[in-house]
Amino acid sequence: MTNRILVVDDDQEIGVLLKEYFEQAGYHLDVAEDGDALEAYWASHSEPDLVLLDVMLPGDDGFELCRKLRARSNVPIIMLTAVSDEMDQIVGLELGADDYVAKPFNPRQLMARVKALLRRTKTSRDAGHEGPPSFYYFGDWKLETLSHRLIHQVDQTIVDLSGSDFALLLLFLQHPNQVLDKDTITRQTKGRESLPFERGLDVQLSRLRQRLGSSEETPVYIKTIRGNGYLFTAPVDAQHS
Repeated sequence: MTNRILVVDDDQEIGVLLKEYFEQAGYHLDVAEDGDALEAYWASHSEPDLVLLDVMLPGDDGFELCRKLRARSNVPIIMLTAVSDEMDQIVGLELGADDYVAKPFNPRQLMARVKALLRRTKTSRDAGHEGPPSFYYFGDWKLETLSHRLIHQVDQTIVDLSGSDFALLLLFLQHPNQVLDKDTITRQTKGRESLPFERGLDVQLSRLRQRLGSSEETPVYIKTIRGNGYLFTAPVDAQHS
């Protein structure tokens, strides 16, 4: 089945380049030049398999569009950011983007990121459809692997996780009381090696801790092991449906 990709970028040359490159590789790619075109696409098409979202756009910028997309969908999102602006990359990840690629980029590099994210997303979905385990229980929380919902069992608050947040939490739940280093986490959740000085995992861990009601200073579930990695400290109960 052909993967469908939506590029949101007002640079027509980039749109033409990516459409030609990805369609030669067997993907179907559509282009929207701004937020209005994105809304029109969403209203008239089924949800794409992945969104490539530029930061610098007329009208609503990429950050605002990422926030809106994440509020209604868990579609994988890769942000296209300025090569020298680390803050853009961090803000995008904080808003729920799954990964980022800095402009100017090599199309082969972007293709590799897209393939890795689609592969990891498919693996996460397949894990939910396989049945066992369907639920993970830890502390006051329950994770549903099919719906990607995180449910607080005391007040029944429901947290809809993005694909990257789900993959990260699931990895910890599958390896409780094991120290996982950054390279292992990035390889397992993003399908690629971690990059030197990359801040993406730090941002993602901070976001996941906040969703679980803790922080690095007061860790409840995910403890930082200085110089080694991260440790999920809570007992985990995996159950079949």
